[in-house]
Amino acid sequence: MSKRIAGPEIERLIQLLAKVPGLGPRSARRAALHLIKKKDQLLSPLANAMGEAVEKVRICSTCGNVDTADPCMICTDPRRDDATLIVVEDVSDLWALERASAMNVRYHVLGGTLSPLDGIGPDQLNIRSLVDRIAGGTVKEVILAVNATVEGQTTAHYITDQLSGFDVKVTRLAHGVPVGGELDYLDEGTLAAALKSRTTF
Repeated sequence: MSKRIAGPEIERLIQLLAKVPGLGPRSARRAALHLIKKKDQLLSPLANAMGEAVEKVRICSTCGNVDTADPCMICTDPRRDDATLIVVEDVSDLWALERASAMNVRYHVLGGTLSPLDGIGPDQLNIRSLVDRIAGGTVKEVILAVNATVEGQTTAHYITDQLSGFDVKVTRLAHGVPVGGELDYLDEGTLAAALKSRTTF
């Protein structure tokens, strides 16, 4: 059994930080120590910001994004293209696409992927609300921006089936060689996907 090295409040801080993705027990201890050392500059403002987040952050009832307003800023932005909807697994994917600034469109967050082994079926995801949005008739293209995993592709096929009765074009992200990538460093699956998704030069 490991020795306790600090009071229960500090131990609790370390345990909670260790639950953050990307932080293990060792990184959590280092982060906690850094926050404590910079109590006035970091710890107090962080605690205040987290308190405000607990009070004000909402899940958008339209798309599933997180924001301080419902509907979120993306859903209420009149400059966005209502005819194109990008479907993502998680909010982090939405944020990644927004950082790329490739398209000024609407989004729909599924909240995960279909995974029968983990007990995640269609009812656990935001698929019904997606179908309802498409039924509105405004969306003309749905871009499935799900991960290239077995679960992601299974989810994409399921959604495609659900949308087959609507007058909407369903596309997916291209898979293959990344920009700046060298063929010698790519795995076989990526190379195979790149060959299948080849385009006219």
